[in-house]
Amino acid sequence: MPKIIVLPHADLCPEGTMFDAESGQSICDALLENDIEIEHACEMSCACTTCHVVVREGFESLEPSDELEDDMLDKAWGLEPNSRLSCQAMIADQDLVVELPRYTVNHAREHH
Repeated sequence: MPKIIVLPHADLCPEGTMFDAESGQSICDALLENDIEIEHACEMSCACTTCHVVVREGFESLEPSDELEDDMLDKAWGLEPNSRLSCQAMIADQDLVVELPRYTVNHAREHH
C-alpha cells in the first residue's frame, strides 16, 4: 500500500503528515479521508484549480495528465512542472511526497 507524505502547510497541515493510501484513489480523496481539508470547489470535476498540488516525489508513477487537466493547470497559482490537480491524479503503487501550495484561485469557497 503506497504512502503519501504531505509536507507542512501553515493552514491545512502545519506539522506535515504521512498516511497509507489506496492505489487507484485520487490524491484529493486520500487527503480528505485523512482530515486534510484541501479545497475542491468544483466537486472534483476538473473545472477549477483549487485542489492543485505539487508532487515532489513519485510524480513519474502517476498517469499523465490529459488535455483538460493541463488546460486547468495553466490557471493554477504557483504552477510547477510536477503540478497536478489532486482530483485527477490517481495514486499508483509508489509512495508520493505532496506539497500543498500556499494559495488557491477560488472565487466561491465551498465548505465540506
